[in-house]
Amino acid sequence: MPVNAQKMTASKKAVLSSIDQHQAKLIKISDSIWALAETAFEEDDSSRILADYAEANGFTVDRGVAGMPTAFIATYGSGKPVISVLGEFDALPGISQKAQPTKSPLNEGAAGHGCGHNLFGTASLGAAIAVKELIEAGNLKGTVKFFGTPSEEKYFGKIWMVKAGLWDDVDINLSWHPSATTEADVQSTLALVDFKVEFFGQAAHASADPWNGRSASDALELYTAGINYYREHIKPTVRIHYHIQDGGQVVNVVPDYSRLWVRVRDTKRSGMMPIYERVMAMAEGAAILANVDYKISLISGIYEVLVNRSGGEIMQKNLELLGPISYTEDEMMFGRKIQEETGKPQVGMDSSISPLEKTKENPGGGSTDVGDVSWNVPNINLRVTVAPKDTPWHSWAVVACGGMSIGHKGMLQAAKALGMTMTDLFENPKLVEKVKAEYIERKGNEKYEAIVPEGPPPIDNN
Repeated sequence: MPVNAQKMTASKKAVLSSIDQHQAKLIKISDSIWALAETAFEEDDSSRILADYAEANGFTVDRGVAGMPTAFIATYGSGKPVISVLGEFDALPGISQKAQPTKSPLNEGAAGHGCGHNLFGTASLGAAIAVKELIEAGNLKGTVKFFGTPSEEKYFGKIWMVKAGLWDDVDINLSWHPSATTEADVQSTLALVDFKVEFFGQAAHASADPWNGRSASDALELYTAGINYYREHIKPTVRIHYHIQDGGQVVNVVPDYSRLWVRVRDTKRSGMMPIYERVMAMAEGAAILANVDYKISLISGIYEVLVNRSGGEIMQKNLELLGPISYTEDEMMFGRKIQEETGKPQVGMDSSISPLEKTKENPGGGSTDVGDVSWNVPNINLRVTVAPKDTPWHSWAVVACGGMSIGHKGMLQAAKALGMTMTDLFENPKLVEKVKAEYIERKGNEKYEAIVPEGPPPIDNN
């Protein structure tokens, strides 16, 4: 039981009881999604498993929303407040791993849940079901929604869900993410934009008549050289990555085609956009130098998370009520072995409740399409330990933990913290008003503009 159970409201105790009752099924769902390891926009079975369980528990499920077959909304209740929670379920290519602390693929070359999204979607649904049961019993009034959101790792499916207005009637949204720490998350993320650059030249024999060729590969190399020289002249908050997708096919042909995926990030969208424009302009210079043609295609882009400290304070109190996760000696040994294998200090698991941090002006870290949600509805974030301290993220080590009891414990802890925080919002209108007031103040005059090309989500691009 939580260390401060005696201080909990009846609704919070009911949340814990519900999640405990659903525990075996939630673990089975999480493990099924972990084994499936379906990647962006291909999460057909993972999405179905979650949607079916929501439906079996009395939710009305709207499938295939916002033009994405694996996106769905599960809704229960009526009236205000409307409180929603996010669930992700896509995996990462190429990091398949068994649930063991030494590197060994479950399926060679296959995907794996190196960001813990098998835990993410399942925990959030568990919290939504617990709240639904309280509404059904007449103990809470309002509407609870679970959003099944695909393709967070590649194309950022939430952008199209936001564009479709799916959060327009929501008062407050909650989200969480698997981590190596447990904390109410009051840090932002990095804004990001992805685009594709293609170069078109003229093929020729690489030895017999290379003067008749115009090399698309030359243009690609000149372009990446330009990006790398540019790094000296950008602010430390900026990140630029690229992935060469096609640099030519054989050594004895001057390539007439090349392609790369480019990503630009900064801690603020306002700082990212000028860098994005500059890096796009450099493609023209590379094309001129190599005497080839070029094309730039926007893929998608996301905002930084709009932090809500008022919501973080509510979440923090519930984490402290729950207390830290307890681990067995076998689980601690598993964690220490992971740390040994990845070259980290062998300190094991850290499930201590971190104090509420000061929000940093320019945080590091990654990016998430939760940012786009947070600019359209107040958002409360949470992180919960599912892997050993200092574990490399997006790696086999996280996959290993997500398929065994360390991941399961973090998932159940997240479900409880989310559900408890949701009951606070249902039961106290003043808290809802406070969270919404901070959202309005922080957003200011910023007008949200989705960074996506015209047309439907790029489902067929995989």
